[in-house]
Amino acid sequence: MKKAFVFPGQGSQYAGMGRELAENFPFVMDLFKEAEDITGIDVRGLCFNGPMEELTKTSNLQVCLSVVDMACAAVLEKSGVVPDCTAGHSLGEYPALWLAGFLSAEDTLRLVQERGRLMEGAGNLKPGAMAAILGMSQEDLSRLIAPLAQKGVLAMANHNSPEQIVATGEKDLIKELCRAVKEAGKKAVPLKVAGAYHSPLMEEPAREFAERLKAVQFKEPRMPLYSNVSGKAETDPGQVRALMVRQMTEPVRWVDIVTNMASDGVGVFVESGPKKVLSNLIKKCIKTADNKIICQVQDVETLNNCMEILKNV
Repeated sequence: MKKAFVFPGQGSQYAGMGRELAENFPFVMDLFKEAEDITGIDVRGLCFNGPMEELTKTSNLQVCLSVVDMACAAVLEKSGVVPDCTAGHSLGEYPALWLAGFLSAEDTLRLVQERGRLMEGAGNLKPGAMAAILGMSQEDLSRLIAPLAQKGVLAMANHNSPEQIVATGEKDLIKELCRAVKEAGKKAVPLKVAGAYHSPLMEEPAREFAERLKAVQFKEPRMPLYSNVSGKAETDPGQVRALMVRQMTEPVRWVDIVTNMASDGVGVFVESGPKKVLSNLIKKCIKTADNKIICQVQDVETLNNCMEILKNV
């Protein structure tokens, strides 16, 4: 049975994340120190102590959360859990690129720092919003979005599960969409984000980021990466580089990623990072989730629980 490590993105953070692993595993503390040397960000201070206002700034968070995701995966592999493939949700795709072997740790951290800087700047210049739409099909949501999108930027950002789709766009249009969703008898939850991510409002930072990516070496991987953009397993470094440019403006196809992983023989999903956002989405994506093993690692207790679950796999 194949194993996949999956990495969460923005929204999974909390003050205190990564502290226990860093205190118990010297190589994790080394990873935090390396991240600070590379980026100049107080990664340990923000991750371990907050405050949340500073931690959740996009320019800080993208580095901090990536380091914690990477630390969790490193602890798992040191404990003998070896993945066959990987994927990450939005920002989480960068730790997945590192795990797969496309990027070095240094290049991963430099890229997420630049990505965070560009996205934060775009959010300040062109304010946007996002909202989770619950219990509505893609087709029905598309019908609500279509007339509103004629007024400006509004699109589907993340297809997270059959029951949850995230919309992204201009603030006023997101508000109108939320009203329309509620009038249709469904639920809309505004998200606490600093911009309209995965939308055309990110086109300018995506162009700048494409130039940054040209200077980075994408290497032959040691395992496939399931892409946010294609939803499929990818192994070609040049193709993956191109997909990472598109990732900033196109939807995250998480349902496709999970279902394709399952179809390709993945029976064990290990969420490597804070909270259980992806674990919960995976259970909703795979109707036969009771035949799959899904666990999550963010500290020593969850590591031990995961190792106990996986010892006979």
